[in-house]
Amino acid sequence: MVIFLLIILNIIRKIDKQGRNMSTIKEFLTMDHGNCDELFANMEDAAAKSIESAKEAYEAFANATERHFQMEERVMFLEFEQKTGMTQGPTAIMRHEHAQMRNLLAEMAKAIEAKDKDKFFGNSETLMILMQQHNMKEEQMLYTMAQQHLSAESDRIVDMMQSMIVE
Repeated sequence: MVIFLLIILNIIRKIDKQGRNMSTIKEFLTMDHGNCDELFANMEDAAAKSIESAKEAYEAFANATERHFQMEERVMFLEFEQKTGMTQGPTAIMRHEHAQMRNLLAEMAKAIEAKDKDKFFGNSETLMILMQQHNMKEEQMLYTMAQQHLSAESDRIVDMMQSMIVE
């Protein structure tokens, strides 16, 4: 069921990006959500076959997710906050949710090392629910607000996110 929902979300996202340049902040970050969703599904598939074989797929997902978080936190959120003056609003909530997801990712890594499939899938289910709710808030609210306030700087901001080096 989880994989089916992620596939449907990705189909919807791909329809929007066919033949279009992902030049807006909203389009770029929404497309990156889709990439992370695909890697999540690959990770769960690998873990379902064998928890031992899930490490590589987990690392691909965790690295892509961390890159996404940093693109938002180090580039887009900062630009949005500087432009709007809102530092305790939606970006603060998103940072808090990023921290929650980072904790779940760390627990999943521990579960893989311990070869604990039940713990892995318990944490991955929690992460999937949190990611779906989080991504919806970003895609429906925050990215739209960011695009409204930052449209003149959109190309520069997307370029900064694309060229960012993960810390």
